[in-house]
Amino acid sequence: MNDFLLSVCALGPALLAEGLLARYEVLVYSAGWRATTTELPEGVPYARGAAADRPPDAYLVYLDGIGKRRVSDTRDGGRLVKALIAGAPELRVLGQVQPYSPLADPLADRPGWSWLRRHVGLLLFLHNVMQTFVAADHRYRPLYNRAVGSQIAAQLRLAGYQPDSGIPVVLLSYSGGAQVATGAVDELHTRLRSPLIVITLGGFHNGANDLTHVAHVYRLTSASDRIERVGTWIFPERWRLFRRSGWNRARRAGKITVHRLDPATHIGPRSYISPEEHLPDGRSYLDRTTDAVITLIRAHHGATAATENSLP
Repeated sequence: MNDFLLSVCALGPALLAEGLLARYEVLVYSAGWRATTTELPEGVPYARGAAADRPPDAYLVYLDGIGKRRVSDTRDGGRLVKALIAGAPELRVLGQVQPYSPLADPLADRPGWSWLRRHVGLLLFLHNVMQTFVAADHRYRPLYNRAVGSQIAAQLRLAGYQPDSGIPVVLLSYSGGAQVATGAVDELHTRLRSPLIVITLGGFHNGANDLTHVAHVYRLTSASDRIERVGTWIFPERWRLFRRSGWNRARRAGKITVHRLDPATHIGPRSYISPEEHLPDGRSYLDRTTDAVITLIRAHHGATAATENSLP
């Protein structure tokens, strides 16, 4: 009971402080007061999957949803990343990027947040929700995009990526991670000059980011995903009426392909990454999502290779 009362008393002021300080990190980054963290905790590799001594078919960066709080955790305990590594050993997979921290500072490791995690766990999710809206805010979006794009580029180089190598970089994003993935495109193009593929899974984003330098965007969605649908309603740049938005320009250029994963939901026991819910063919929803991602990457890689081989 005492813990509950402490939680209630702390929640109001903490929410107010979070609302006022949500922009803090991106402003600190832009002012140059703190450098982005690149070192990982001991024992955490910069990438898993394909061996570093030979070029992989692609590098895959997983940008998780708002549950991302530290280097190692994901909303599903890492099952999706592990399934991708097991199903596509030709990929090098990075799952440590902090999409909701321009300074790459894991939320759960900050002073004071450990207590909040035990007593007011919801606040950790609210923090990342607010960071998603900061990333979408036209006043802060360029700074946020540059910060997280730089973080991803640094982690890729530490994982062995060589600029101008021609090896594709796949940005696989869940929910609010799509706002970060689409925003990181220009910075990654500038720093690595790599072919870029974006895969959104229940993507929640505002559609404003420029996708000129994306080879293709694959939108994995479901009619039962209400959270993604809300994103298409509340952000005008996702409406077809706003023809000049980055999303609609990419759509007209034929860069966006939609793949249905009905009847999966955004979260819960029937989510895209549920290992418990099964399809009529016996696969779990997690299996189907993993298969879809791997199939898209391999098909894109195969089509690119065939085009290159046909050139004189």
